[in-house]
Amino acid sequence: MYAEGTWDLSISTPVGKIKAMAEFREENGILTGVARGAGEEVPLEDVVLDGDQLRWKQAITKPLRLNLAFSVRIVGDTLTGTSKAGRLPSSKVTGARRGV
Repeated sequence: MYAEGTWDLSISTPVGKIKAMAEFREENGILTGVARGAGEEVPLEDVVLDGDQLRWKQAITKPLRLNLAFSVRIVGDTLTGTSKAGRLPSSKVTGARRGV
C-alpha cells in the first residue's frame, strides 16, 4: 500500500464541501506532505501510514483557524475517511489520486 502522490480531496463540512489537495512524498523512509486549499499551503504533521490506514494532522487558517486530524483508508487510487477539528463533529473525506 502506498500513499505517495497528489490527491484531490473533498471534505464534507457543516458549512459545505471544501475542495483541497494533499501531496505525499517519502524521503529517507519518512512520509511527508503538504496540503493546498482555500488559497493557502500548509505542511502535514505526524504523517503515518499503517497498512492501508493513513493519518496526518494539519493546521489551517482559512476559512477558520483550525487544527485538523485526518484518518483515511487507501484502496488503490481512492481514499475515504474522516477529518476531525477539535470538538466539532467529524467531516467525511473522499479523495482520488491524480494521474491515474
